[in-house]
Amino acid sequence: MTPIEKAKQQVEQAKARYQALLARQNAEERKLDTRRKVILGGLLIDAAGKDERFGRVIDELMKRITRDHDHKAFESWQKPAPDRS
Repeated sequence: MTPIEKAKQQVEQAKARYQALLARQNAEERKLDTRRKVILGGLLIDAAGKDERFGRVIDELMKRITRDHDHKAFESWQKPAPDRS
């Protein structure tokens, strides 16, 4: 293998390692973003069970759902009613 061929191979390997690192970083960022959304959603649902203002927020957010696939996720779900005790 000539020095140029060896250098070219090293460059290609470095590019592949770089792409793998980018893919891993992007996957971690997506995972963290999803975790944040789940946590915030849980907090909002919990808050709606304690304060009707948050229930109204959920109502408004539900109106923004446009995809049928997303609507189906909420077909049998009921927003918690505020505890009035």
